[in-house]
Amino acid sequence: MNITIASMSHQGARESNQDQTGERIGERSACFVVCDGVAGLPGGDVAAALARDTILQRFDGERHLDAQSIRRYVNDANHAIRQQQAIGDHKRMGTTLVSLFIDRDFDLAYWAHAGDSRLYLFRRGYLYHVTTDHSLVQQMKDAGHQTEGINGNLLYFALGMGDEERDASYSDVVEIEDGDAFLLCTDGFWHGLSQENMQESLHMVNTPDEWLTLMQQVIRKNERQAAASQDNYSAVAVWVGDPQDTTLLHSLEAAAQFFPLRD
Repeated sequence: MNITIASMSHQGARESNQDQTGERIGERSACFVVCDGVAGLPGGDVAAALARDTILQRFDGERHLDAQSIRRYVNDANHAIRQQQAIGDHKRMGTTLVSLFIDRDFDLAYWAHAGDSRLYLFRRGYLYHVTTDHSLVQQMKDAGHQTEGINGNLLYFALGMGDEERDASYSDVVEIEDGDAFLLCTDGFWHGLSQENMQESLHMVNTPDEWLTLMQQVIRKNERQAAASQDNYSAVAVWVGDPQDTTLLHSLEAAAQFFPLRD
């Protein structure tokens, strides 16, 4: 199975970048990770790096996909953060996580997440948000309450935070189709543009690098229009097979938001 990837991480207007991305592609399986240190708590960058490094170091790309092993990788990352909390200066540090695992021989995918970093799947021309944020806003939405005015950054779970017995969320094993495209990203990224922007930009490109570049242009454009400071934002795009066969431009109207069109 052919896998093509691209990644980016931008500090935005913040004093430091607490996002971490990484990947490991073996002969039989592959692993992709995006982490975002929890804002407002010292040591978020340390927690994010610990989580990413622990998962990538334990991952074995020469073995087939194993859901139980993946749970151990994520639990080990959580444990590594809590160990550092006990001996270090950052007693409350934490990080979000979104991770994607692909079995290259059997065309299978599996993912895990904690917090509000997200995974999107592009399939047959459409983009789907396939993770559910561990946030107060999401809880209120699920309960049918209004969320206007609620701080969207309040999390009830991330690695290193809250009840040690709480676990990350895991998907079922999903069969991959040729042409699938995955997007792993932090909240600074998905806050900066709409899901429609993500899908429309994908209809205009031939490579994952081009996709991330177009979306970054939208984020910067929206930031200027809102006159707001941009959070750290990071993303990893993973294309399986040949997504460019289905990423076709739908209309010039859709293109206008990315490129200035002349008369």
